[in-house]
Amino acid sequence: MLHAMRAPSYTRRALLAFCGFAPFASLAAAQQTPDKPTEKEPDLDAPYVPTPQDVVDRMLELAQVTRDDYVMDLGCGDGRILVTAAQKFGAHGFGVDIDPKRIVEAKANAASAGVSDKVDFGIEDLFHTPIGKASVLALYLFPHINELLAPRMLKEMKPGSRIVTHGFGIGKWRPDKEDMVAMRHIYFYVVPANVEGSWRIKEEGGHTYNLALIQSFQRITGYLEGVDGVRLRNARLAGAEIAFSLETPNAPRKDFIGTVDGESINGKGFTAVRISKAAPR
Repeated sequence: MLHAMRAPSYTRRALLAFCGFAPFASLAAAQQTPDKPTEKEPDLDAPYVPTPQDVVDRMLELAQVTRDDYVMDLGCGDGRILVTAAQKFGAHGFGVDIDPKRIVEAKANAASAGVSDKVDFGIEDLFHTPIGKASVLALYLFPHINELLAPRMLKEMKPGSRIVTHGFGIGKWRPDKEDMVAMRHIYFYVVPANVEGSWRIKEEGGHTYNLALIQSFQRITGYLEGVDGVRLRNARLAGAEIAFSLETPNAPRKDFIGTVDGESINGKGFTAVRISKAAPR
């Protein structure tokens, strides 16, 4: 649902939340009557607009939601994203919205659908909502808000967690997948592990050398430090899984596949420890 809230360091900037979008529309002034004053409305600059159900379904399918997931919806509106995630896939989750009316509606919809034991909703500013528990994060925000949230996604969410956005991507972060439903763009991302820096690799045969990795979201490049003629090939990062090959002109190619665990990598036939978080350039 499209909603807006006041963002830190921004004055009345609309935040488009997952389920709808109308950036050109302004919130109509609430009418009041002398004998029945209207309650103060939240500080919104964009209206509530439900997302079509077919778009909701495809977003959850693209994110590959299962019963093992905890889905978070920043700007949940009437809660249909989480209600659908619980009904159709058995997922649990939590949604936030700045408008109390939407939260009342979302809780009522969850109760009507019989999924109140799986999903809950709260009145919160999405900038202050912890997201580390989410295995799937749903967004429908202005581009600059996506960019503001990106560092938190990379820092707080576990590698391999998924993000699905409606309408806009996340700055320079290239999506892992894209789709379109009823002329609406959907973008899918997998949170990558942080591998930037210098790593000391030790092979089972005893060979030890330093590998410098340079990272831009899930895209990585690199080289062996102090060694000429060795090329890093086929480097890829998917969540916590890393793979690359080392090639030299007169030797067989060596393939490496491993799992990143913080400051170490455990792989088949090798281990690695990060010795610096800044790769020499």
